[in-house]
Amino acid sequence: MSKFGKWLGGGLGWAFGGPIGAIIGFAIGSVLDDTKIVTNTAGLLPQTEQGDFTSSLLVLCAAVMRADGNVLKVEIDYVKEFFVRHFGVEHTRQQMLVLREILKQPIPLQEVCLQIKQYMDYNSRVQLLHILFGIAASDGNVESRELETISTIGSLLGISAGDFNSIKAMFIKNTDSDYQILEITNSVSDDEIKKAYRKMAIKFHPDKVAHLGEDYRKDAEEKFKKVQEAYENIKKQRGIN
Repeated sequence: MSKFGKWLGGGLGWAFGGPIGAIIGFAIGSVLDDTKIVTNTAGLLPQTEQGDFTSSLLVLCAAVMRADGNVLKVEIDYVKEFFVRHFGVEHTRQQMLVLREILKQPIPLQEVCLQIKQYMDYNSRVQLLHILFGIAASDGNVESRELETISTIGSLLGISAGDFNSIKAMFIKNTDSDYQILEITNSVSDDEIKKAYRKMAIKFHPDKVAHLGEDYRKDAEEKFKKVQEAYENIKKQRGIN
């Protein structure tokens, strides 16, 4: 069994069916053809939620990276670094080969997102959105077509407007970003700010995605820290104790 076959056997679960399965399967087939690796993958697709999340992420990454018609090296490097943190160098090499092939394919975004929405829990979908914004912002700017694609993905995934704007404000700053992260306006009272912080701290707590594995939980801590930072900034501005 090749190392690539072992990575594939690491778990795609439900994601290996439907449009995601077609995209991932074609990409893996292309990689195997290019590298002349022969492996039997029968029976190697356990119901692994982390595998489902990763395969969904690869497809949506490709959609965002292609949104502005120009896949940048800095975007590829960002994705590569993300996977290295989560899976190590060898698995990242394999996943980047698959991503390279996905980038060559047409992506039926509506069908892909509907499949994810049907099978993936809400908190994991929010985490997907956070990672996609990070990829788009990796070159220092979220281009309008990238934002449009992520907005479409968020809508198709059933992400609420409040949660979408909260994640967006973490990457696209304006004068009210801290308030938007907490899903409130700058006209609310100090008590409402405290209540909003407690609500968002619970909603975006890393434990919400602990089922994806410790590595993804650590990544979710970045989102949680943005909520804490926004609250601290508002407290300083208003002189809240």
